[in-house]
Formats: sequence, structure tokens, C-alpha cells
Amino acid sequence: MLLAIILSALAMTLIVGLRYLATSGLFAFATARVRPGLYTGLDAQIRREIGWSLVSAAIYGVPAGVVAWMWQDLGWTRIYTEWNAFPLWYLPLSLFIYLFLHDTWFYWTHRWMHIPRWFKRAHAVHHASRPPTAWAAMSFHPIEALTGAIVIPALVFLVPIHVAMLGLVLLIMTVMGVTNHMGWEMFPRWLVHSRAGNWLITASHHQRHHDEYLCNFGLYFRFWDKLCGTDRGLSPRSL
Repeated sequence: MLLAIILSALAMTLIVGLRYLATSGLFAFATARVRPGLYTGLDAQIRREIGWSLVSAAIYGVPAGVVAWMWQDLGWTRIYTEWNAFPLWYLPLSLFIYLFLHDTWFYWTHRWMHIPRWFKRAHAVHHASRPPTAWAAMSFHPIEALTGAIVIPALVFLVPIHVAMLGLVLLIMTVMGVTNHMGWEMFPRWLVHSRAGNWLITASHHQRHHDEYLCNFGLYFRFWDKLCGTDRGLSPRSL
């Protein structure tokens, strides 16, 4: 049993690490084509971002691997595979529930990370990326990585979700984590400035957090920022 858990954790660590390298690498390549020169002179910073991110991949991979073993061998999670186990309308609802709960956790732990003592101890690693690049999405101190690594593994024990929707959650988390740090806005202006875009976080919103620190704390949605008065809108530097 212990060997199976270790192998599952190692496999998930490898998957998370390769997913990071592939996704960040793809958007870094896109940046070089769309915004040539944007990352000029940032080679040393990018190496640090990759190093911290690979450490984070292990921290994310271990609980994910343990949960995967629990799901496959023990059936302890609420992940399901049968399409008719719940009504079809629950599929998009479960996706939204996961994203909203993850966003809620991220917003409040992110604000906590900006308390000076914890910022200096942990979150400063992430903000050392000035400006952030596509490689900075997982560039976290281990303390911060741990706060992010436990969310989805905890939710699968509490909220039922189809395995396909769980995969979509992880895809959205990965893509938004990378694109929000690219330093330029990949989404069209009509979407970013639309009624729906006014509630979504993209690079031009998160860039302002990296510029000013004490605002725009959310991950997917601007709900908590708006409710708590920490939303300061978009950064003109990344539009």
C-alpha cells in the first residue's frame, strides 16, 4: 500500500511538473512571437521562476497523488465517472462551485500572504518576479505552494464532481494561472471590457496586483475584490 501511494505521488508530481513546463513554455513562446522583447533581460529571473515552480510541482503533486490513490483504490472521494450519476445540469454547476470555492480560498489566503510578516516569509518569492512572466505561474515559496495544493484535493472529498469536469477545473486553473502572469492581454478588448469581462480576472487585471500589491487579489473572478473594496480595475501596461 505504501509503495502504491509513493508511486502515485511521484507520478502526479511528474504530471504537474510537465504540465507546468508545457503550458508555460507554450505561452512564453507565444509571448516571444506576439510581444517580441517583452522578456528581454529576464533570463536569470526566469530561471528562478522555473526552479521555484518545479519545487511547487512536487508540493502540488504529492497530495494530488494521494487523493488519486484514494479515489482509484479506496473510492473515498466524491469523484464520479458515470454521466448519469447526477443530472446533466449539475455538470456545469459543479464546475462553477469548484471555481468559486477555489477562488474564495485563494482570495483570502492571498490577502493573508500580504500581511507584512507572511509576505516577507513566503509571498515575496512570487513578487520577486518583476515583471512576472509566463514562467511565474507556480513560482511560490513552499509555504504558499502548500496553501494552494490542498484546495482541490480537499474539495473532491466534499463536493461531487465528474472526472471530466475535474479535468476542466485543472485546465482552467493552469491556463489562467499562466496567462494572468504573461504581462500582456491575450483576450480581446471586447471581452475584457464587456459586462462578463467586468467579473473575470485576466492578465490586465492581475498585472495591477503585481504593480500595486494591495489590490486585485482574486484568481478567477472579481467578486471578492469588488465586495471587499480591493478591486482597482485594469492595468494599462498589459492591455
